[in-house]
Amino acid sequence: MCGRYSVVIDEAKLRKQFTKELIKPADGLPANYNMAPTQNGLVITDQAPDRLSSFRWGLVPFWAKDLGIGARMINARSEGIEDKPSFRRPIRERRCLVIGDSFYEWQRRDGKKTPYRILPTDESLLVMAGIWEEWRPKDGGDIVHTYSIITGPPNAEMEPIHDRMPMLLLDDEQQSSWLDPNAALPDILGLLRTPPDGTLSPYPVNPQVGNVRNNGPELHERLT
Repeated sequence: MCGRYSVVIDEAKLRKQFTKELIKPADGLPANYNMAPTQNGLVITDQAPDRLSSFRWGLVPFWAKDLGIGARMINARSEGIEDKPSFRRPIRERRCLVIGDSFYEWQRRDGKKTPYRILPTDESLLVMAGIWEEWRPKDGGDIVHTYSIITGPPNAEMEPIHDRMPMLLLDDEQQSSWLDPNAALPDILGLLRTPPDGTLSPYPVNPQVGNVRNNGPELHERLT
């Protein structure tokens, strides 16, 4: 799974990664070294591909009675995603790119848990395959936009750490295809594949990342 990630990006990285300029959220690009479920993260949706939108992490299906289910739906397994009641509409109609710079995962070994920070080897932005939804409260309140990160089997560098990892969209062609509203479902599902070995660079970090109250650059420092 992917239960924590970081969003520490700037204009220069965005311009280098994306060919067109993106409209930013009203609050800009605040750094979040410890993105946790139910917090707002940055996504680019198929309905607004020229905009960085701020959505709530943890998908809430349109039919849910309340927002509580979202905390349990931060990830969507790629296997069989097209048939799951909560995901079968979003994978067909509401896809997004989830933007960050790294994600965290905990390695369990000999009864101990060690957190790792995992980032692209070339230090590019992390672009994860996601799906999104909008939830309308019955009392007529504001619509809430939510998202999940799609996960799948690990590649070589992730396998010693965890048996799941985010599915990444590594280039412009993959990202454009993912956001294409006219793309056929088999083509979309074909994009959900484990990244090539060597794509990512993991290293151990401070266990403080396990506490959501900790949120600073020290969480990115290599543990020696």
